[in-house]
Amino acid sequence: MSQNEIEESLNLLEKNWDVDPILRKFMLGKISDVSDYPVKVKNVVFHVPYLNSEKKYILWKCFWPDCHNCCDRQGRLPLTSDDLITIGKGLKYQKVSDFIKNETLTVTYRESGPSGQMTTMTTINLKRKKDETEKDDGTHISCRFLDDEGGCSMHPERPGVCYLYPFSTWLENEKGIARVHATYQFTGDCPGFYLADNLDQMKDELREYSKMIYDYNMASNRTNREGFGSVSFS
Repeated sequence: MSQNEIEESLNLLEKNWDVDPILRKFMLGKISDVSDYPVKVKNVVFHVPYLNSEKKYILWKCFWPDCHNCCDRQGRLPLTSDDLITIGKGLKYQKVSDFIKNETLTVTYRESGPSGQMTTMTTINLKRKKDETEKDDGTHISCRFLDDEGGCSMHPERPGVCYLYPFSTWLENEKGIARVHATYQFTGDCPGFYLADNLDQMKDELREYSKMIYDYNMASNRTNREGFGSVSFS
């Protein structure tokens, strides 16, 4: 995302939530003295930003049900092969192929990887609105499965990627072993970030998300092996 897009999101967020001015500056790229603090929790290495000038970690907690911005401002919903089966059945489809035809879009997009390389991804995405087209990919759209109370009408069978927010994840080869890594997405849409002296307040979230992130990455790899998606680096 560009700094202008993040600033627009923050301005919208501040209509309903207080945003720490230090975090706002950080998200807009105005704080550069930042260290990466890696912490391993089970099978996932979390990369937590540490603001050296403030001597504070950036931590996170979810404010649901008071907030559902992540569902209201979706950019895309890539599906794993497991999602295709589970969600298809939940929507009463007998065949996965019919579900893919009627309820999804296949799109290719590029993202910057953790080492600065460009990652080209082709994924099957759940339509966030019935008449969604490829031109809508990557734009903010309220998910059609978001109910009036801010809940997901297909929970717990919602897409695996929905469980990850606000984390982004990737795999690295460490001595022949695939290690899962995770860090935050700073899109300006989530009010759950805060500053803290240590990681103690976020121990429960890290433990919970470690399993979800690991399972999702394994499912994503399986999806690519089965030909339902692809990833290439340049």
